[in-house]
Formats: sequence, C-alpha cells, structure tokens
Amino acid sequence: MNTNPPVYNLDDLPRPPARLIWLAFVLVPILFLLWTSFYTVEAESEGVVRRFGKYLKTVEPGLHFKLPFGVDDVTVLPTRRQLKLEFGFQSSGYSNPAQVSNQQREERSMVTGDVNAALVEWVVQYRIEDARKYLFEVRNPGQTLRDLSESAMREMIGDRTVDEVITIGRQDIEVAVLSRLQELSKRYQLGLRIDQVQLKNVNPPSEVQASFNEVNRAQQDRENAINVANGNYNEAVPRARGQADQAIRGAEGYRFKRVNEAEGDVAAFNAILAEYTKAPEITRSRLYLETMGEVIPQLGPKIIIDDSMRQMLPILPLSNKPLGTP
Repeated sequence: MNTNPPVYNLDDLPRPPARLIWLAFVLVPILFLLWTSFYTVEAESEGVVRRFGKYLKTVEPGLHFKLPFGVDDVTVLPTRRQLKLEFGFQSSGYSNPAQVSNQQREERSMVTGDVNAALVEWVVQYRIEDARKYLFEVRNPGQTLRDLSESAMREMIGDRTVDEVITIGRQDIEVAVLSRLQELSKRYQLGLRIDQVQLKNVNPPSEVQASFNEVNRAQQDRENAINVANGNYNEAVPRARGQADQAIRGAEGYRFKRVNEAEGDVAAFNAILAEYTKAPEITRSRLYLETMGEVIPQLGPKIIIDDSMRQMLPILPLSNKPLGTP
C-alpha cells in the first residue's frame, strides 16, 4: 500500500488568464482612488480639511470629495454635541478620550483657604465652537482645558474655607470657575465655549471624616436651636403685641365711655341748674318729688299713722322685715 502523498508540478496547475491579471492591476488602483477620494461627516459634527497639512476649509455633515493619496486629510470634530470633562471620578461608557484622567486622586485633592484638606469632584461641560482654532491654535486642546480647569478650581477653593466649599459656597465657586474658564479659553484661543461647571462630591479626607461629621452635626444642632428660638420668638412676640393692642383699645374705649358719661352728667346738671336758676322753689319741689318717687317704691308696703293712732299699733299687721324688702 502506497502511503506517500501525491506530488504535483506547478506547471501542471491551471493558470488565470492574462486578462484577469491586467484587470486586477487596473481595478485595484481605481478602487483605492475612489476609497480615498470620498469621506462622510457624521451628524452633529464638522470636517476640517487640510491639504498637505495646511488648513483648507470646514465642511458640514454629509458625503464630500477630497484629493486622494493623502493630499487632503480630514479631521471630523463633534462641534454640535456637548462634551464634558470629569475631574476626580470616572463615568462608564464615555466616548471622549479627554473626558477622564489617570490622575484622579491628585486632581481632587485640594487645600482650602483655612489650610484644610478637601476632596473635590467636578464636571466641566463645553462645546467646540471654532474647529479651526481647536485644531491649530493649541497642540492638545483637551489636555489644555483639563489643566486650565484644575488651575481655576484650585484657585477658587484656595480662597474659601472648608465650610464654604462643602456647604454654602458651592454655587459661588461654580460661577467663579465658569467665568475664569471662559476668560482663559478666549485668551488661549482654544476654540471652545464653556457652558457649565458643576461641583459633584465635596468631602474631607477619609482620615478626618468622622471628626468633620461631628462638627457638621454640632453646626446643624446649633442651626436647629436658632430656628426653634426664632419660631418661639415669632410666636410669642406677635401674641404679646396683640394682647397689648387689645388692652390699649379696651382702655381707650373705657376712657371714651367715662368721658362721655361725665360730659353727659355735666350737661344734665347744667340744664337742671339753668331751670333751677329760673324757678328755685318749683325746681326744688320737682326734684324732691322725683327723688321720693324713686325711693319710696323700694321701701315696700308701709303704714303711716299720726300720734293719735299709737294705741292701734299692737293690732296692726306689721312686718319685721327690713326696709326695702317685699
């Protein structure tokens, strides 16, 4: 049994026709020419065309033609999409290579104005406003923006206390850093528009976290005590003022009543005095009769007799009740 493999002679193999060989030599350059002559700019982007490395033009999204064989080179930039840089932390699924850094720990470690340490994490949102400046004015605009952002943030953090950085001063820091970055971006002609600076987590180092939490709780207790005191003040003071106003109005009403009564008594007395002056005897008799008319009905039933009838007193139905009782 023969186990040796068969041996073929290359001259015995079929050869492709010469026409196909020449066709391949012609089609391959043509295909390569077409492949390097057209390019596509995606939506939300712009293409910067360079000819022999020199800026030529900026094109809109769509299919475009360029000179092949490396004469024209195109760089596509996402000029209509908002980009962001993250400092001190890293989000998953990012597409911008300049978005994160390998030195996150160093970026977020800062010193405040009162010589305290703080771990600051923040985000810078921006857009590519001028593609030509972005490519040609600065060698590495993404890293340059990172450096400027870190410098501006350290400057603002260094001017404030740790309490301001962590609590009440966050918004002021964001506004100040945004204004500073916008100024530096124009000065260095980065071709960028800085839209927003947002502080994320701002915490003290883990070594002093427990002590800082104690201080925060003490400050919160202090604020709560002040709020409770202000609430009691706002409740007690208006009530006391209302009671005082009520007492003042009552006193004024009583004063007006007494004054009016006194003026009425004076007017009545003056009227009686004028009549008395005109006819003293008649007025005196009238006053006496009016007074008796008011007093005698309050005495109850009485029997009036003269001295000649004293012997009849034992047989009269006299009562032992005091005067004025029925």
